[in-house]
Amino acid sequence: MDWGIGLAIAGAAVAAFLGAAGSAWGIAIAAEAAGGVITEDPEKFGRVLVMLALPGTQGFYGFLGAFYIMMKINLLGGGMPVPFSVGLQLFFAALPLGVAALVSGYYQGRASVAGILLIAKRPEEMGKAIILPAMVETYAVLGLLATIILVSSIKI
Repeated sequence: MDWGIGLAIAGAAVAAFLGAAGSAWGIAIAAEAAGGVITEDPEKFGRVLVMLALPGTQGFYGFLGAFYIMMKINLLGGGMPVPFSVGLQLFFAALPLGVAALVSGYYQGRASVAGILLIAKRPEEMGKAIILPAMVETYAVLGLLATIILVSSIKI
């Protein structure tokens, strides 16, 4: 049994899964507030939609991290022998992205709620409303960068 490639694939799966879960969680939180605002003023749908989309980026970052790991082990080309130690390294390299995407997705959803409530009262403050959840986005990007640097530095 080739535990190395299994661990590498598990790392890719963790990055993708946690990123998607963080995005789904954040979007669900923001959607609750958005539904209330749109019920009162359907004209604000477009502005609120932008705020709903922001927590969705963590899912994309998780996919990018997973894809990067898959490319490292040539999984799409049939795979290659991966020593156990390398598989373990790739698994751990996926964790900064996975954990950052999960946590930041949740908190970006909460920050999006603050922006949605701002738009409900002061639609002209759309730019400020976007900045609130965008600040949380920084940490998902840092998790992605950490994973990319770690995966890039691993020798197979």
